[in-house]
Amino acid sequence: MIDSHAHLDFAEYGADRGAVIERARAAGVEGVVLIGQWRKGWGAARETLALARTDPAFFTATAGLHPHDAAECSERDFDELRALCADPGIAAVGECGLDYHYDHSPRDVQRAAFERQARLAVELGKPVIVHTREADQDTAAVLAANLGARGGAIHCFTGDWSAARRYLDLGLHVSIAGVVTFRNADALREAARRIPLDRLLVETDSPFLAPVPHRGKRNEPAFVALTARRLAELRGEPFEALAAATAGNARRLLGIESPRRGGDPTA
Repeated sequence: MIDSHAHLDFAEYGADRGAVIERARAAGVEGVVLIGQWRKGWGAARETLALARTDPAFFTATAGLHPHDAAECSERDFDELRALCADPGIAAVGECGLDYHYDHSPRDVQRAAFERQARLAVELGKPVIVHTREADQDTAAVLAANLGARGGAIHCFTGDWSAARRYLDLGLHVSIAGVVTFRNADALREAARRIPLDRLLVETDSPFLAPVPHRGKRNEPAFVALTARRLAELRGEPFEALAAATAGNARRLLGIESPRRGGDPTA
């Protein structure tokens, strides 16, 4: 499996990051995509890239401006983001997008920042990792006008089948997190059943949104196995097949090399 979206640079892992990574490997996770973000500057994103470089066979890095922070980002910050994303170690632009639930930044400012980052992904020939909450129509409109040939992924998708189909029609991948295990997520489960296997990703969004039975606790990449197993049950597919397919999708989208290993190819 590949956890296609995690924030292992967060303070929640300051005391035991190494143990978290070992538990992920033991659970069958063979890769984690680390999401670098602006936090009063790009130092945190550079730290994410540095962490990814400690084990490039296991980690992949991205960098982007979250919609919560769009109003605080200066023109110089955008220039620095362009330079950061041009680094060969950065596989995608994002997460970026729209969040109309919290509205920490004005919506027009969020949209402008999202458009700039989508165009940056096109300029650099990289995919875009998209955050969207209560903003599916505007998110799809921005992507319809600005999405590049490398496409991208809707991270932590929580919508219904109508929203999923809108993104699929744009050629995007759809990433499912632990929310699919929550009791009140029937609409998401119906969408997850219908997403084509070759467009499906799995993620944790660690440290957030731990799946049942860990809901309310700190999430970690090992728990992506719980989400993948629930998806396999919903879809009536073997767990091993779903795990392998979603990992292959992440590799193709983000340019992640397949691991070299002998023995059983499903091990």
